[in-house]
Amino acid sequence: MKKILKALFIILSGLVVIVGGYVAYVYLTYHRVPDNVKLKPQNRNSQALQTNHQYKAMTFNIGYAAYPDNYSFFMDGGKYSRAFSKQSVLYDLSGIYKAVQQVDPTLMFFQEVDTNGDRSFHVNEVQWLRDRMSDYSSVYAQNYDSAYLFYPLTRPIGRAKSGLVTLAKAKMSDSTRYQLPIDTDFNKFMDLDRAISVTHIPVNNGKQLAVINLHMSAFTKNAKVRKAQIEKLFAKMKIEQAAGNYVMVAGDYNHDMLGNSPEVFGTTSKRMNWTHPFPADQLPKGFRIAKQGLAEAKVPSVRANGTPYHPDKTYTSLIDGFLLSDNIQVNRVHVKSLGFKNSDHNPEVLEFELK
Repeated sequence: MKKILKALFIILSGLVVIVGGYVAYVYLTYHRVPDNVKLKPQNRNSQALQTNHQYKAMTFNIGYAAYPDNYSFFMDGGKYSRAFSKQSVLYDLSGIYKAVQQVDPTLMFFQEVDTNGDRSFHVNEVQWLRDRMSDYSSVYAQNYDSAYLFYPLTRPIGRAKSGLVTLAKAKMSDSTRYQLPIDTDFNKFMDLDRAISVTHIPVNNGKQLAVINLHMSAFTKNAKVRKAQIEKLFAKMKIEQAAGNYVMVAGDYNHDMLGNSPEVFGTTSKRMNWTHPFPADQLPKGFRIAKQGLAEAKVPSVRANGTPYHPDKTYTSLIDGFLLSDNIQVNRVHVKSLGFKNSDHNPEVLEFELK
């Protein structure tokens, strides 16, 4: 009996050391990318944008090319933590790129693009997209560089380095990454770092178009964090507006951009962390959400990931889109229906003019 107890003690002690060591590793390696970081655009196009000319902009959260329509994610109650395989990542990237080619946007905003991640089988998705969109200038803003997360235990999601990619068939004069407020407790390891990038593109009338790419927190339950992120975004928008610039914000807000998506899409009215109504009534003066016709079209931009996608059964909403200053004219806005084939998001497309 003594030998058995001794063996159990040794095993338990070993487990305590391992778990304690891992917890220490996660805490000691945790860091946030600093605020106000200057980025280096790769300029492959020297054009300036023109006033009174129609352009297209497209925003697409690609879910690091790991969320095809038959995928379910463990943090939403599903099965998987990583992409099915490296081949599936490349297949979904090809489908995502095909959708971009069909639209042929002048401005392209991607979110959740991995440069190196266990979950995406170490495919450098930023470089993959840049190689194929060779006539676009581009800039990458890192959201996070996560430590190896050992959950779920059967197939850990692992380590991930990911961010935002902004591309333009025009010259980018400069770009800056700004931190967004996040949880400061243990939840910061789940929802990870968050940021926006602000990029300036010259216009032929001497002004600039300030394009802001963003991906706000999805899993936080802290209303104060959501509010603080929006307040910082609004502050940056007002700074660009005061400078006389055109201002376009594109990305994944993790808020209901219609305000009444449960009614539009016929889903439960119970709000998830990422479906609280966007505070449109608090937008700075001179800004609005581009949403004409979106409710009538009833095409969602996101699906829940607790199960594979089932049309008319899976919870859907509209959390992606565009905020615009009043000197940008909206000619049309729509969600491109892809059936969530290669991502848990459908892209949104804006046809616009600079006035």
